[in-house]
Amino acid sequence: MNLQSEDFEPVWSAGFMSGTSIDAVDAALILTDGVEVLDFGPVAERKYTPGERNTLKQAIGEARAWNWAGPPPEQAFDAARAVLTATHADAWARLLENWDGPRPALAGIHGQTVLHRAPGKARPGATLQVLDPGAMRAELGVPVAFDFRSNDVAHGGHGAPLAPAYHAALLRQLGAGQSAAVLNLGGVANITYRKRDGSLYAFDTGPANGPIDEWVEGHDAGTHDEGGRLAASGRVHEGALTQWMAHPWFDEPAPKSLDRFDFNASLARGLSLEDGAATLTAFSAEAVAHAIRGFDDTPSQIILCGGGRHNPQLVRELKQRCQCTIRTAEEVGWMGDSIEAQAFAFLAVRTLRRLPISWPGTTSVPEPMTGGELLP
Repeated sequence: MNLQSEDFEPVWSAGFMSGTSIDAVDAALILTDGVEVLDFGPVAERKYTPGERNTLKQAIGEARAWNWAGPPPEQAFDAARAVLTATHADAWARLLENWDGPRPALAGIHGQTVLHRAPGKARPGATLQVLDPGAMRAELGVPVAFDFRSNDVAHGGHGAPLAPAYHAALLRQLGAGQSAAVLNLGGVANITYRKRDGSLYAFDTGPANGPIDEWVEGHDAGTHDEGGRLAASGRVHEGALTQWMAHPWFDEPAPKSLDRFDFNASLARGLSLEDGAATLTAFSAEAVAHAIRGFDDTPSQIILCGGGRHNPQLVRELKQRCQCTIRTAEEVGWMGDSIEAQAFAFLAVRTLRRLPISWPGTTSVPEPMTGGELLP
């Protein structure tokens, strides 16, 4: 994977991410030429209200019921688009509130994934992120890059993960010559693995926070396992864990991708609240460990980003099961809650300059692939 390109004048670019955990819109500003990251600007977070979160969850639920068969549930999608426009506008205002640098040249907006299907032998892949780019363009007042996944999927790729281009730029800043990995713990876990020779591979390893959050919320115990306390007080059912890890998806070759609901809280049905949380947490960690065992060499370090790194019990399980050095993004000087937002700021510039944003080793697309649409 080669990110090198002719020199471009760096620009300040904004990025926005609303992940499958549906907790907030993250926004970030970086200075980049689409190849290197030259500087970091402010970051911002706009938490969803319960009502906004329910609107987005309703759109996801109706999308899953629709599953690309028949008329799409546009009423639910329109309601979600309205929420996304308003919350992204709020995040934009917070991002620039105390910023005294140049106005961003453009913004990369991911939208909200409501449905994702990995390509299979008998059917092509498909992915859907809802947003209203015209309304976003009007609210932000700068060119907007969006729809980053469709071109990759249309050419046979998984359309995910897309952050590896940015991970590669960050890892280069840490130095070459060692294998290393970036593990993003969102609703789904995805890993970017840089080998000693500098080649890059990326794929979804399995579930991360998604089933845990769903389990806790389904028991009216909050929206997530705060501080990992439920899991820490429960017992891991190793038999169930072994059964879950026997799912054929784990034996599929990488690159590969998951929908947030391919593995869900129903796995733990019949367990107590605490034991279910403990076993689902261990499952997320064991899926990562399974992926690492398939690497040519053990990474010198795994750098954690995403919301899951705030779960001490998940981090403990990862350290125990992965048997390698695990550090948080903050320990290497990164902003762990904002890396995906920064990634879409980075990808926006690559979209502007028609540079590839996915590769055979990251999404299984046949050749390096450009992506994204630009609303100037």
